Amino acid sequence: MNTLIESLRSALESIRAHAFRSLLTSLGIIIGVTSVIAVVSIVQGMSHTINAQFAGLGSNSLTLRSHTPFKQAMQGKFAKLTDSDMRAIERQVDGISHITPVLYAASGRRGGVTYRSQTANTNVMGIGPSYLRVNGVYPQLGRFFTPDDEKRRRLVCAIGEDLIEKLELPKDPIGEFFLIGSDWCKIVGVIERRGEILGFSQDDFILLPYATSRRIMGTTRRDLDIQVQLLVDDMNRLDEVKTRVRRVLRKEHNLKAGQPDDFKVQTAEQLTESFNAVIDTITAVSAGIVGISLLVGGIGIMNIMLVSVTERTREIGILKALGATRNDILLQFLIEALLLSLIGGLVGVALGYGLGALVSTMLPGFPPAVVPLWAVSLSFGFCAAVGIIFGIVPAAKASQLDPIDALRYE
Repeated sequence: MNTLIESLRSALESIRAHAFRSLLTSLGIIIGVTSVIAVVSIVQGMSHTINAQFAGLGSNSLTLRSHTPFKQAMQGKFAKLTDSDMRAIERQVDGISHITPVLYAASGRRGGVTYRSQTANTNVMGIGPSYLRVNGVYPQLGRFFTPDDEKRRRLVCAIGEDLIEKLELPKDPIGEFFLIGSDWCKIVGVIERRGEILGFSQDDFILLPYATSRRIMGTTRRDLDIQVQLLVDDMNRLDEVKTRVRRVLRKEHNLKAGQPDDFKVQTAEQLTESFNAVIDTITAVSAGIVGISLLVGGIGIMNIMLVSVTERTREIGILKALGATRNDILLQFLIEALLLSLIGGLVGVALGYGLGALVSTMLPGFPPAVVPLWAVSLSFGFCAAVGIIFGIVPAAKASQLDPIDALRYE
């Protein structure tokens, strides 16, 4: 233990005595770790935020959407989910508590709305009465749609908070009218704020009763492509319901055995897993690229330690003459290389988190940076490995010096 403590003290003294050179030696490690932590903090911050949004869907929810296989798309044939598909699911699949269609009626320039002299573009969606229960969002002002609104195709809507600012509506806009295309629509509710993801607002929308949105798009269009969202009564039956839904849709779409599905049935967990797979790939590729800096830093440490061995040859000779063993010398130089690498890692972690937080703050609506414990542990572990691997050669060279030759060295 005394040998270890003395070796540590000697290594710290050597680093302090050559502080500027030690900083330059660790620069490669600092840059590598800073890059890794900055990339990971930004990506993981984004991952945490979006996972929280997916979690809001509920683990017992299913989302159905059309999916066109590549071969059919090349032939100009595009799949659709229609009202008849949703009704078939309602009739033939047990264990569903709530089901809602989602029709994207307009977006971008096509989603133009006007209030007095103000005009804005937004997303216009037609939804069923169960939409709020399925997605876990509720009005913070006013009300939501009633079955009578749906039945009579009333031009009533619930809006996101961002639309209040964009159209310069009153703070309490309930009862106000604005134009959607050529139709006057009455605001009956304001949905609670959900914030932004990657700079994209989740509160810039207009929700209409599903029948009303079909009326706006044209009552003759019976082949509109919709999404279907539903909640399963019993979480333990989720896979069973999912399988049953798939069978019903394949039958409705006249798909033969061997033909691929022209739809997707996804749970909230699958959406999360798909997103996390992308995030993990980005993290791994980014970490692998910037990890090259750590190897360059390791080579720099080895070069400087070899120079240090040459500079301290007489010191090594004196230590051996006083009774220091090869293991003592090996340990002293190995600890010095390890400390250089770990100090570089510590500085890199601090700078990386600061850089990630700065980037997240500067980008409007971007999630805050998050540095997971595994990223810090991995960085220090890699730094320790670099210090040991690239420090072993100089340390071995120092331990093998002949004491007589070392004492004669000028």
